[in-house]
Amino acid sequence: MANEMRVLRPDEWDAWYSHLELAFGGQAESPEERELWRALIEPERALGVWDGPACTASAAAFSFRLTVPGGPLVPAAGVTCVGVAPTHRRRGLLTSLMRRQLDDVRAGDEPIAVLTASEPGIYGRFGYGIASHGLSVDVDTARVRLEVPPGTDEVRLRLADPEQSLAACEKVYAELVPARPGMTARQPGWERLPVLDPPGDRSGRSALLCVLAEGAGGGLRGYARYRIRPRWEQGSPAGQVEVQDLDALDPAAYAALWRYVCGTDLVSSVQAYGRPVDDPLLHLVSDARRVRARAKDALHLRLVDLPAALRARAYDSPVDVVLDVSDPFCPWNEGRWRLAADGRGEVVCEPSREPADVALSVRELGAAYLGGTTLASLAGSGRVTELRAGALTEVSRAFRGELAPWLPHRF
Repeated sequence: MANEMRVLRPDEWDAWYSHLELAFGGQAESPEERELWRALIEPERALGVWDGPACTASAAAFSFRLTVPGGPLVPAAGVTCVGVAPTHRRRGLLTSLMRRQLDDVRAGDEPIAVLTASEPGIYGRFGYGIASHGLSVDVDTARVRLEVPPGTDEVRLRLADPEQSLAACEKVYAELVPARPGMTARQPGWERLPVLDPPGDRSGRSALLCVLAEGAGGGLRGYARYRIRPRWEQGSPAGQVEVQDLDALDPAAYAALWRYVCGTDLVSSVQAYGRPVDDPLLHLVSDARRVRARAKDALHLRLVDLPAALRARAYDSPVDVVLDVSDPFCPWNEGRWRLAADGRGEVVCEPSREPADVALSVRELGAAYLGGTTLASLAGSGRVTELRAGALTEVSRAFRGELAPWLPHRF
């Protein structure tokens, strides 16, 4: 049957994944990466559209738990592997996949779905809003010095094998997860992804390196994984350090790790991608302009079960408003909802017949859900409408968070 959608069968994996490689540029992945994704992808949550023996479209989801404001971990579908063959575009295949997937997510009692978009313009029409951003930095190490906090000199640094130190580093990561919205708890098997280092994928860079930061008592306080790209310009060293991960449990360990990578010999710049937009590094450097920071969209989020999602998170201040929500793609979310929170943990979200105070779509709620984008700023673009004077300020203040949401977990 032409364009038959079905859950992935065990014998279809290779054809399904080869379709994805074609959809994302046609370059085959290394055997090591391909096998890791084979282990991580949940076949029962992988969908394919088939035209005879050929896979023509795909979508999948991972079973994640995502930190939301207040610290709780909420079940979330991590949408991935979305692609349509160039021969089968404009036939409604993507819409059909999104429809089936969101129905499945709802049936599985996951109140939210999240994704990282290769093309951000695609997913807004399916109700996804940009809920977090990632910061890219390019530090000019010749012109930037770090003003480190007390205790930095007492931090002990030592090089370690990335594989052998993995378990200890994962404990640091796990301790950080509840502290910042947008982080995902590491499910079994996912710890392998950050240390995946196929030689054929290095593109002139060194093998993956790891440095550990230990406290005075010897306990691990942080780590950095990085690569070095050697380079020379007119006989002078101009290498680059590419920071993949840098996490720490306290300011001294954090500063010590950044000072270490910025002090690497034969290097003129340090680059890092996908950092939090409120990264403390921006306050450690002597010259912020020499950091060349640039933000771009990271996590896109959709409320699948609106009342369950809004009840799951905490609110920064008391709020009692009626939201008029439009959601044509998931009509069970449409209508007026009373959101009430006392600021002490009690949250009510229920249907209401009262007049609406604020009107918006589910996309705007997704963008504001983790606290990184304010509803007030969305109102400035005309995407949120205040219907009762003062209501926008009230709800926008309640949704905001102390720390910017951040997604360091690749998927």
